[in-house]
Amino acid sequence: MNDVFDHRQVRRAFSRAAGSYSAAADLQREIESRLLESLEYLGEQSPASIVDLGSGPGTAALELRRRWPKARVVAIDLALPMLRQVAPRRGWNPLQRPIDRICADARALPLADDSVDLIFSNLCLQWVDDLDALFAGFRRVLRPGGLLLCSTFGPDTLHELRTAFAGADAAAHVSPFPPMAAFGDALMRAGFRDPVLDRDVDVHRHPDMADLMRGLRALGATNALATRRRALTGRGRFAAAQAAYEPWRGEDGLLPATWETVTAMAWAPAHGQPIREGGEDVARFPASGIPVRRRGG
Repeated sequence: MNDVFDHRQVRRAFSRAAGSYSAAADLQREIESRLLESLEYLGEQSPASIVDLGSGPGTAALELRRRWPKARVVAIDLALPMLRQVAPRRGWNPLQRPIDRICADARALPLADDSVDLIFSNLCLQWVDDLDALFAGFRRVLRPGGLLLCSTFGPDTLHELRTAFAGADAAAHVSPFPPMAAFGDALMRAGFRDPVLDRDVDVHRHPDMADLMRGLRALGATNALATRRRALTGRGRFAAAQAAYEPWRGEDGLLPATWETVTAMAWAPAHGQPIREGGEDVARFPASGIPVRRRGG
């Protein structure tokens, strides 16, 4: 398999950013807040088992535990230093269940089948290129009727930076992001029910390209493409990219950086609902549901 991303580099980048992430994550917290509002669709339901996937320092995990103090909340992240940031905050109640922490890859969740009621994932899925395999894994661990609530970045994200670097050299510097339609199609192929997708565009402004790049490093959002140039970007190429970025400078004297966000909500189907694998529909049933006829001995 030829992965688009070098996942060892993803882990290294977010491990290095563990100490700086919270201070730099204004946009991430804003999107997280929007995603948390969607939990109102659960109504009076109280999930017993919750996963915060790509938890980072655990702000969403803490909020999920606050909402459902009796639930088991599991924070999962690829970077162990990020998980070490998941600690009690002000207002923590020692009588509440602690947040469990697991260092694991979203592509291979170390969770039992039908063991989760809610998967919450804020801005993690853009680091996985095989959405079909990813959603198949989500469906495996979700109980029938369980909720998937997630966000990712769309293809317009950092389009100014992508174009600027394209004018400097032929190497890719910004990750490719799937369009909302491709994201929704992957959910449908995995058999998820009633998917609802939304798109938002936020524009942040920076005094120069170097300021934008510093912010990305503080978030761990560096170039992790498997085909990336392994040497540091030279001064000449960086200067050429800066010059190519300048035409976007606005009347306020700042450079825009566009962030397109796709949020999705979908429900896990009942057992037996087909899932697309290799172009064919495959239905799965739990082994416990297969009737066994015992012969008298």
